[in-house]
Amino acid sequence: QLLLAESGGGSVQPGGSLRLSCVASGFTLDDVAMGWFRQAPGKEREAIGCISNSGVTTNYEASSAERRFTISKDNAKNKVYLQIHSLKFEDNAVYYCARRVFSYCVTSVGTRFGSWGHGTQVTVSS
Repeated sequence: QLLLAESGGGSVQPGGSLRLSCVASGFTLDDVAMGWFRQAPGKEREAIGCISNSGVTTNYEASSAERRFTISKDNAKNKVYLQIHSLKFEDNAVYYCARRVFSYCVTSVGTRFGSWGHGTQVTVSS
């Protein structure tokens, strides 16, 4: 059974940082690309970025291109991470990791993801 479990969310002040984790089970991250997404209240889910199976390539959605977001992975631990810096109120959202059906990422960052975790809540408040 393919499972993804996110953790690391919580409440943080503006300007702070968080590192979200996603542990995979039932498959190995060596085989597939992984992505991070988020969904803010009242908004559609949006892609943040994608990391290839090897971890060599990362693609970020244009809206994330300001590079407050960094995706990394540790295949030995079967984990993928999302580091968020300089958190803003608009970063309030549930953050999800997802398994891509291919090993590589493409320019259309949010396409062809087949399995999702349940998400972790990030709340930015003063």
